[in-house]
Amino acid sequence: MPAHRRFRNLIRIGPVQVGTAYDRLGRERHTAACTAPRCGFSAEYDSRAAAELAARTHRCPAR
Repeated sequence: MPAHRRFRNLIRIGPVQVGTAYDRLGRERHTAACTAPRCGFSAEYDSRAAAELAARTHRCPAR
């Protein structure tokens, strides 16, 4: 069963969306996910800066 997360502080950098949520252990996690069709990029980071850097440097292979 997938986790239902409540994301807050959402921003969009190009096709990548960055959001903050708490994981099942109560730790704050930052997620970067590409919204382009057929891309499939998503990753979780410990810091917001790392997630935003990943969003800025992401290049979609599906282009």
